[in-house]
Amino acid sequence: MSPSEILRVVEHRPWQLPSEPWVMMQIWSNLLFLHWPVPYTELRPLIPSPLQIDTFEGRSWIAITPFDLSLRARGLPSLPGMSRFPELNCRTYVAFKGRPGVYFFSLDAGSRVAVWAARRFYRLPYFYSKMRLKSDGPEFTYSCRRVESTARFNATYRAESGVRQARPGTFEHWLIERYCLYTHRQRTIYRADIHHRPWPLQDASCEIRENTIAKVAAIELPPERPILHFARELAVLIWRLKEAQATE
Repeated sequence: MSPSEILRVVEHRPWQLPSEPWVMMQIWSNLLFLHWPVPYTELRPLIPSPLQIDTFEGRSWIAITPFDLSLRARGLPSLPGMSRFPELNCRTYVAFKGRPGVYFFSLDAGSRVAVWAARRFYRLPYFYSKMRLKSDGPEFTYSCRRVESTARFNATYRAESGVRQARPGTFEHWLIERYCLYTHRQRTIYRADIHHRPWPLQDASCEIRENTIAKVAAIELPPERPILHFARELAVLIWRLKEAQATE
C-alpha cells in the first residue's frame, strides 16, 4: 500500500493528521497482541508523572506484541541492516493533554543499527536481541533473547477467525486503535504521531513457552491467559518526535 493510499483514509482518526510531512513508513506483519490487566498501582511508579495512565472501566493494561517489521525513511532507499527485522514491544496505554497513546517499557529488535537509530532519534528504550520469526503454514513461531539480559519470549501463535475492524467504543477498539507514542527525557514529554488504516484484526490462539519480558521491566503479569488478537499486515506512517507541549 502506498503512502497516498494510507493518507486517503482518515475518518477513523481521533485527531487531525500532523501538518508537517511524515518521515518514515513501516510495514508491521504477522503481529500478535497479548494483553493482560495489571494493577494501576503497579504501573504508576514506572511511568513519568506528567503522563496519565489510560484505563478502561478502571483497569490498566499491559501488551506484549511480537511482529516482523519492514521500514524505509522518506526519500531514501532501503538501508542495509535495518530495512527488515523482527521486533517485540512491551507497552501500556497513557494519555497526555487529552490525547491517548502508547508508552513503551521496552522494544526488542533484531538489528543493531535500528536499535541505535531508534534510541538516538526517538528516545525509545530499544534493546538488541537475538530474534527469529518462523512461519509453518498458518502458524508462527517467535523467539526473542535479549543480549546481556534475562528478557526472553518464545511462543507459537496463529489466527483463528476472519478479518474484522474493532467497533468504536468497544474495549477492543480502546486497546488497539492508538495514533501516537509517548516517551520522555528527564521531565520533558515527547510525542510521535502515527497514521494507518483501521487494524485488520483476527482472533488468535497462542502457546507461550517462555515470557520474562514484562518481569525484566519490574511488571508482574497475572496468571490468567491474555486477550489475543492477530493482524496479518498493516502499513504505518510515522512522524518525527517532538516535544508534546509544543504540539498542542
